[in-house]
Amino acid sequence: MSIPTPTSSNVSGLGSPLPPGAPDESVLARLASELFAALPGQTPPSFEAPLAVAPAPTPQSPVAPVPADAPSSTAAAAVPVAPQHGLSLGASSPKLVPHATAQNHVPDVAADVYPVGSPHAGSAQGVPEAYAASLPPVGGAPAFPAPGGASAPSSPYYFLGEVSALPSAPQAATRVPDDDRVSAKSFGLPGGDALRALLAEPSREAQPAVPAAQPAPAYYFVDPQAAPATGHAGRVPNADAGRHPPFDVNAVRRDFPILAERVNGRPLVWFDNAATTQKPQAVIDRLAYFYAHENSNIHRAAHELAARATDAYEAARQKVARFIGAGSVEEIIFVRGATEAINLVAKSWGAKNIGAGDEIIVSHLEHHANIVPWQQLAAEKGAKIRVIPVDDSGQVLLEEYRRLLNERTKLVAVTQVSNALGTVVPVQEIVDLAHRAGAKTLVDGAQSVSHMRVNVRALDTDFFVFSGHKIFGPTGIGVVYGKRDVLEDMPPWQGGGNMIQDVTFERTIFHPPPARFEAGTGNIADAVGLGAALDYVDRVGIENIARYEHDLLAYATHAIRDIPGVRLVGTAADKASVLSFVLRGYTTDEVGQALNEEGIAVRTGHHCAQPILRRFGLETTVRPSLAFYNTCEEVDRFATVVRRLASQRRA
Repeated sequence: MSIPTPTSSNVSGLGSPLPPGAPDESVLARLASELFAALPGQTPPSFEAPLAVAPAPTPQSPVAPVPADAPSSTAAAAVPVAPQHGLSLGASSPKLVPHATAQNHVPDVAADVYPVGSPHAGSAQGVPEAYAASLPPVGGAPAFPAPGGASAPSSPYYFLGEVSALPSAPQAATRVPDDDRVSAKSFGLPGGDALRALLAEPSREAQPAVPAAQPAPAYYFVDPQAAPATGHAGRVPNADAGRHPPFDVNAVRRDFPILAERVNGRPLVWFDNAATTQKPQAVIDRLAYFYAHENSNIHRAAHELAARATDAYEAARQKVARFIGAGSVEEIIFVRGATEAINLVAKSWGAKNIGAGDEIIVSHLEHHANIVPWQQLAAEKGAKIRVIPVDDSGQVLLEEYRRLLNERTKLVAVTQVSNALGTVVPVQEIVDLAHRAGAKTLVDGAQSVSHMRVNVRALDTDFFVFSGHKIFGPTGIGVVYGKRDVLEDMPPWQGGGNMIQDVTFERTIFHPPPARFEAGTGNIADAVGLGAALDYVDRVGIENIARYEHDLLAYATHAIRDIPGVRLVGTAADKASVLSFVLRGYTTDEVGQALNEEGIAVRTGHHCAQPILRRFGLETTVRPSLAFYNTCEEVDRFATVVRRLASQRRA
């Protein structure tokens, strides 16, 4: 459908004559509203707050290319003005820049959430040809060069851009792209005019520091004066729009169809990202395309669909290796999730290398999945579990860790980010100290890979594990990274098909890694879906995600930390997007239910991390956890409910 050029005369089918001399923006906004009202079964979006019309894209705001078959309709964009919180610095909310087209080419809508019944076009990125076009070229500069400098051959199948012949030798360091992967930009900052005025103030870095009016926990991401002298890679203590690549949260949100859902009549706010993340349309499309066009078992078949499925599955392995900086695809093993990944290491490497009197070190912050397998192994072998304590902020005590290390230490297994508190653990130091003591290391990255750049070779850990569903991919798929020489020395932990070279009734010869550890039919489709999720994150840019979430966490911390009766649990200087708390006078379930009535999803309970909660004298907390598709308006809605509960608190 095409929209006629507006004139002062009556526009056929769209309503009454336009007032003469009306500005182009208002004309287009009105035309769009009347157009949607005229469509069968559609109602125009309505808002109770004032609306601001979006400016057109400028040459400084590049627009993502639109395919020839993309819809040509456009809609006026506007943002409801949300209630504001008084912030103590000008850098505690996400930085956004002028509006542009979303990656999936869906026209902008009037708010962060879709009105019920509004159309939501799917992403074209799940179609193989379009999907492949967004990938790095395979022939010219492969991420993993073949031995002798030859390029990895392109797939002979239609699924362009995904290789079927992958290198088998350790390679040089993978180059991590540092360019801006996303061109979409926002037309304004979530939060409305007050935040815009706040951001227009002169940089705080050029002004003398002003002490806080009242004492409050010193989080480095809230107060730049509280930043520790020594930091970890990726830390951005004081956000600055001038230093940040552009990021458009509204364009990102349009890529996630579930965010248009309503719960109890209200737009869904998904603050349960530490439990599982939502899936972009590109991942949904990729899964559907696999089952519609490629579904087959992989390897050892002469037919076309087996070749297509094998190409897609092995290309997903390559994408994982590139994403985490592995040296070779043979170092990447597909499993069901981080829990199975840790169990694989315990049942294979641990069963071979841990003996009576040996010691395994974990931290007080661990998820049960990084405690129970080691307890089982220790009980079986007569080994001992040692625990790194934490301070009152929830950060591990490195000096105490140094005292735990000794010649009996065989393994140190720690999380990179606490799922219960959000603490970012200094794993680089932990790994270095473990290796000096002669121990192997395992890093649980389930809560870190979606929030920060991970390079396993720079980290030098022996094992790294994560789950696909925590990084916008499907459930039921996860990854074990292991150093190649370590994996080659490990026995298989399961037996069956796909992992053998030859079987007789007298003996079995196993494949080398990774096939040795992938017995039976794997989760082929969801591995392909995980590859699509990593492609999506790469297009947005993990650094963009980290910066936006960093500022959003600061905004959320400001929003609730001073509410009477709120106790924040986990106040380490270095945190990812988790905001655990309890509210005096209420059980955590009561708080969670009150939030759910307003359409806000949070996790309540022990979060499968009972030891760390008991360290703080608690059995449960309320745990909102943020992702890069969440907004300041959603934080405002959340804080309003908590504030209302606090004002109604029982004695």
